[in-house]
Amino acid sequence: LLPIGPDHGPEDVVLDDRGRIYAATAGGHILRLAPDGTDPKVWAVPGGRPLGIAFDRAGNLIVADAYRGLLAVDTDANVRELVTRVDGVPLGYVNNVDVGSSGRIYFSDASRRFSARELGTYPASLLDLMEHRRSGRLLMHEPATGHTEVLLEGLSFANGVAVAPDEAFVLIAETGEYRVWRHWLTGPERGRSEPLIEALPGFPDNLTTGLDGRFWIGLISPRNRMLDALSERPMLRKMVQRLPAAVRPKAEAYGHVIAIDRDGRVTHDLQDPAGGYPLVTSVTETADYLYLGSLIAPAIARLPWQPDQPDL
Repeated sequence: LLPIGPDHGPEDVVLDDRGRIYAATAGGHILRLAPDGTDPKVWAVPGGRPLGIAFDRAGNLIVADAYRGLLAVDTDANVRELVTRVDGVPLGYVNNVDVGSSGRIYFSDASRRFSARELGTYPASLLDLMEHRRSGRLLMHEPATGHTEVLLEGLSFANGVAVAPDEAFVLIAETGEYRVWRHWLTGPERGRSEPLIEALPGFPDNLTTGLDGRFWIGLISPRNRMLDALSERPMLRKMVQRLPAAVRPKAEAYGHVIAIDRDGRVTHDLQDPAGGYPLVTSVTETADYLYLGSLIAPAIARLPWQPDQPDL
């Protein structure tokens, strides 16, 4: 475990070209740690709730801020807004982000019905998953022109985003349907979307592009029997939403991450039923380690790792 000081909830973790470790936290900070995982310091304060983070080719940290929208933080930690509205309507819950080899930025707007700023990220996510109205979207921002377009909509809590290294396609996690979509960006299938992997055993959160063509999925919690049982009963779902918070469905601390190839085949499946590192949201792969993010943990987890090793 790499402690992050008084903060908690390192939702997403990335490394820069010097090996320094960055994390977006529940306290609203972007932390930076030394390459050995020591000396955590507040590096930037976006002013909202940063979730997904990714570096662009110029070294700017692109931030999916649930409250403010899509942001960029330069190398001096100055924050600027990239996208706050699409077609004149404010973004409701910017969730995750990735940057393609072209410099284009792909990001998710998890819900258009429940505002993260007004309700908080966790309450808004629970309400959206319970209502199951599919208002999430995948978007693309072109920095050169400032244009932003919707690539895919009608998703039940749009979450993790990962772009293929050749930018042939982009993946988007649909948390409420336990699946990952592939949206084609080039070739004869350009503009078409299809499920890449379905019937996942838990709620997919962030997606990241790993090594050797792998894509990692953090499964924040196992599937909830109550939610599954109510999947075709919207009236009962609305009733459950109105129950006291103490008895509503909750995320379960069960550590689970998987890796898939570009065809959706599972290549690695790592599990910790004891939930020693709880509510895993993200995975970042290097040649030596897997770095894990969490919704609530007071530390980043770092797992020794070799890309060609079998499951642990």
